[in-house]
Amino acid sequence: MSGGLGGGLSVERVEELPDHEMAELCEATDAAIIEGGGFGWVEPQGRAALERHFRGALLVPERELLVARLDGHVVGSVQLVRPPRNNEAQAFGATLTHAYIAPYARGHGLARLMIGRVEERAAALGHRVLNLDVRETQQTAILLFETMGYVRWGTHPAYARVRGQTVAGHYYYKLLEPPGRGRSTERLMGRGENG
Repeated sequence: MSGGLGGGLSVERVEELPDHEMAELCEATDAAIIEGGGFGWVEPQGRAALERHFRGALLVPERELLVARLDGHVVGSVQLVRPPRNNEAQAFGATLTHAYIAPYARGHGLARLMIGRVEERAAALGHRVLNLDVRETQQTAILLFETMGYVRWGTHPAYARVRGQTVAGHYYYKLLEPPGRGRSTERLMGRGENG
């Protein structure tokens, strides 16, 4: 899957990354961690640890990695996580996780493009709901998700510990429409007319 806008912006799903792109991804990840956004780590991890993480993520069948590029350089990523096959009851939903753009690549619309691509991919795979959670301190991400139609359904007051402080986390979902087929998600959930 690829998609882009003018100005050298693109987001694509990857199944492997050449060494130079892995290095760019690790650099972008550490930059985002240092700035305080988008990843579960609080301290920068360095290339070796991050490379192990991403190479491992690429091996998990239920996990997809999408990378954001600015002028051909990897500057961020997001992961789409599908329920395991033995969880048929929740197979209609998927989770968006670890979304970030490096601070030096922000302001171009890549985050919005990246989230949109994850939504498209999840819907194409048959998922009707996309879930995510975010620390309350990540105000830019919260604003982005809320302006893109994500609904906050709850807050966990002791969601994370960051530099000795307990931080709340917010939980969101968004209903997805299948690409050009089937009944609307609203109708399947009994919210639409003649549900």
